[in-house]
Amino acid sequence: MAQDLSKSSSTQTSSPAHVAIIMDGNGRWAQLRGQPRLMGHRAGAKRIREIVQTCPNVGVKYLTIFAFSTENWKRTQSEVSGLMTLFRQYIKREARNLAKEGVRVRFIGDRVRLDDKLVKLMDELEQLTETNDRVHLTIALNYGSRDEVARATKRLAHDVAIGKLLVADIGEETLPKYLDTCVLPDPDLVVRTSGEARISNFLLWQSAYSEYEFVDTLWPDFSAEIFENIVDRFKSRDRRFGGIKV
Repeated sequence: MAQDLSKSSSTQTSSPAHVAIIMDGNGRWAQLRGQPRLMGHRAGAKRIREIVQTCPNVGVKYLTIFAFSTENWKRTQSEVSGLMTLFRQYIKREARNLAKEGVRVRFIGDRVRLDDKLVKLMDELEQLTETNDRVHLTIALNYGSRDEVARATKRLAHDVAIGKLLVADIGEETLPKYLDTCVLPDPDLVVRTSGEARISNFLLWQSAYSEYEFVDTLWPDFSAEIFENIVDRFKSRDRRFGGIKV
């Protein structure tokens, strides 16, 4: 769902309805403790539950987390295999809790390269939670924004080719309908942990007017208190969407 860019005055928001998080720093967290990188990913996975549970308390309806990028396949085979096992374990372990707590889970990204067992678990979790509405948790898995736009463009081109869509009718609001996030509002706030100040191919189209917060904390140490403070700071931001105060 594209943001309305026609606003000519500033918009004050009590809380960000949609927060997207680049969960960075798992590997460094583990290395600082003399542990294998995978131990950091395990610690990071446990942190997700706390942040999801905090969302309703701070007025966050939508939470999108960057779990595995299209570029992460470049990592060592042992780390990638360990991550895929961790994803399967996470879904099995958390499915009932997420459903019970009213969390609706969606996955975005290209599933073609993922193994069948993992995709089956993803499908089952989406179906299990499809009627929930307390928090909408979106997990970006094998996701890259450039890849997403390329896939969306192919679907759009297909609809043009079969006559379902006219070229003359394509506008700025058209492409978002073909993105993985077509049923979600654009993120109000994008957070990256671990001290890195880059967006790493994450929600490029959707975050055109998002606010950004870069924090030094490594993801496994990213507590509910830190999350609450970030949300609170957001409330003082002046969001003008390209307009000016009147």
